[in-house]
Amino acid sequence: MTGNIRKQNTASHKAGNQYMELVPCFAFVTFLAVVLIAVSASPAFAAGIFETAKNAMQTVYKDVAGIATVAAVVCAAVCLFLMNFSKSGRTVDESRSWLKRIIICWAALMTMGAIVTYFESIIPQSIFGG
Repeated sequence: MTGNIRKQNTASHKAGNQYMELVPCFAFVTFLAVVLIAVSASPAFAAGIFETAKNAMQTVYKDVAGIATVAAVVCAAVCLFLMNFSKSGRTVDESRSWLKRIIICWAALMTMGAIVTYFESIIPQSIFGG
């Protein structure tokens, strides 16, 4: 093992164009420079990016909240029908527990939207823009 390392360290480089060995280094440095220029130019477009992301998230949340509200109402109606028209005490208890779960989940989903809206007004947008 030690012999191989010594041979590699003492081996002389081949004669030829030594600049060709530096081409990968130059390519990497060029790539790095282009990426840094692109990153430094991004604060100019930050307002547009955040506005687009805000609109997308609001659209998605409105769709999810609408579907969740309809689903919660339908499931709650089924639970209430089962509670009112069931003759088994076990079914009534299970319907009541499911109704509680549905209400808690729906309230949590609506509360998340309220929290995001509240923090959106607190956090200044100047910290995101350049």
